[in-house]
Formats: sequence, structure tokens, C-alpha cells
Amino acid sequence: MKHFVLDASVALAWFVDHPVAPYANRVKQLLLSGSRAVVPALWQLEVTNGFLVAERRGTLTSLDTSQAMHNLEIMLAQVIENRQEPVSMRRVLALAREFRLTAYDAAYLDTARGLQLPLATLDNRLADAATDAGVHLVR
Repeated sequence: MKHFVLDASVALAWFVDHPVAPYANRVKQLLLSGSRAVVPALWQLEVTNGFLVAERRGTLTSLDTSQAMHNLEIMLAQVIENRQEPVSMRRVLALAREFRLTAYDAAYLDTARGLQLPLATLDNRLADAATDAGVHLVR
């Protein structure tokens, strides 16, 4: 697999979850083996918010978050393509309505569908929606 869309849930699992979900580790191994992830522009904000929530819950310290963000910045430079194109609000709204997703999750689905790429996610609702929409999942 060369390219896939990476949901924030997987990236956050690498740094927040203990133990890390086996699926998240498999996705990370794909990246380490030469695959590239594509993320919509909102990904960085969603990941940042995930780190903030983890800090507030006491799961991460500010030092942990700083190190995790440093590691993700390296990944962004090497194996993650951050798409800067704005998402279509109308398409995202339609997908969110159709599949009962948040607008954020619908943006991942829209990106995967538009680029005809598989989706890597730990979010069961998003995974179900992707399957229903004809988007393959990273296994």
C-alpha cells in the first residue's frame, strides 16, 4: 500500500494509549515501511486538541506532549502529506448527515473518497461509514 488517509484517532493512539492498539502499531509500521499518509487540513488541529485533552485528564504531561508533537512534526516532514485544500462544507455536511458522523469525521471520509484512498481509523462509526460509502479500510 503506497498511500492512505490517516485519521487523528490512529496518530493519537501512538502517543496517548497505553498499551497502543495493535491496529495503530500496524499502521505505524506501514509508514515505517515506505507508505505515506494523507491527512486533511483539520488533522493537525484535531491531534493538538487530543493532546490537550490527554493533558487535562492527566494521561500526558506537557513534556510528553512536547515530545509527541516533535515526533509528529518529523513524521509530517517525512511520511505524512498535509493537504491544504479546503474541504467542501456542502460535501462534508452531506456525508455527515448521510452517515451520522461529526463534520470532522466526514472530512476524513470525504478526503479518502475524493482521493480514492483507503482510510486508517480506530473510530468504529467512521470505519462503518467508510465501508458503507465504498471506501476501503487499512487492515
